[in-house]
This record gives sequence, structure tokens and C-alpha cells, in this order.
Amino acid sequence: MKIITAQEHQALASPAVLTLANDVDPRTLDLKGVTRIDLQFPAFTDGRAYSQAFLLRRRLRFAGELRATGDVLIDQLVPMQRTGFDVAVLKDGVDASAAQRQLDRYAGFYQGSAVGTQPHFAEVA
Repeated sequence: MKIITAQEHQALASPAVLTLANDVDPRTLDLKGVTRIDLQFPAFTDGRAYSQAFLLRRRLRFAGELRATGDVLIDQLVPMQRTGFDVAVLKDGVDASAAQRQLDRYAGFYQGSAVGTQPHFAEVA
């Protein structure tokens, strides 16, 4: 997962980007031509964007970039990565090096995720 600042996020605008409010059902959208979807975390306690990311990856097979925006804190990064996010835009004031250490802490997981659906025991070495 890539970690960027809010300033980097604003500098990387593109016409093929869809910004999705966290109360929208992704199954109702036409995703043709969309290369990136920005999912919103209005508060760190609001996890609806995790469900949206999982739906986009697993059911809708969206292969573009999923970006977490809003109130993104370090302790959310691992669940974000496991539900299908590619990029996290850190909240202002959050240390990017500490965020990267959080991601580096876990080398693997026993359970499958939205991206790697096979459980660890079923993976071929």
C-alpha cells in the first residue's frame, strides 16, 4: 500500500477519478473508464468505506486504484490494505514514516483478503 500526504493527493487529480461518498452503494455505479476511486472516511469511527472497497474488489472486480481519504489514521492502514485499498491519504499531522512502519510490521496473514483471497495454508509456495 502506498502512503501519501493530503498535498500529494490534491496534486494528482485526474478526469478518470470517481469520488464516492461513504453512503453510496458501489453496485449502482457505472465504472467504465474509471481508473481511480476515492473512498471517504469522514471520521475514523465510520468504516463504511471498508465495505465499499471490499465490494469493489471482490464483487465488482474493480482493478483500478482505490484510495482512502479523509480521517485516515495509522491504525487503519492494515485493515485498509486487506480490504483492497491501494493508497492511503494520511490525515494532516500523521507521520508518514510511522505509518510505513505499521504496514511493515506484518509480513503476512493466515486469512485471505479482498485481494489475495486464498488463505495462507492454501497458497502454493
